[in-house]
Amino acid sequence: MLLSYTTPIWLYPKPIDFRKQIDGIVILIADHLQLNPVSGQLFLFRNCHANKIKMLWWDRNGFCLFYKRIEKGKLKFPSINDQTLELSRDQLSWLLSGLDYMKQSALPEITPKNFY
Repeated sequence: MLLSYTTPIWLYPKPIDFRKQIDGIVILIADHLQLNPVSGQLFLFRNCHANKIKMLWWDRNGFCLFYKRIEKGKLKFPSINDQTLELSRDQLSWLLSGLDYMKQSALPEITPKNFY
């Protein structure tokens, strides 16, 4: 999975039925979240036990469904609500590592002006 630094990453923090596969998740994205599932954006969904995450991504000519199950412990998600949250690539990495991405902070972005 090769995402650019500008690819939006959307987390839906309300648990979904993990029996949903690609088609069911596509309908959820299009109908409930009112987003375009074939936009090339990455969509993240959690289960009710917070130990599984599904990621759906459109890659030019088809969907990719990624699934991660934590064997011990739980992933750190924000409080359950019906609003999607946009994550950065760093936050996605922290979330998938089991860290509380809401408590982490990245170094500030800089624009160098002097080159030696």
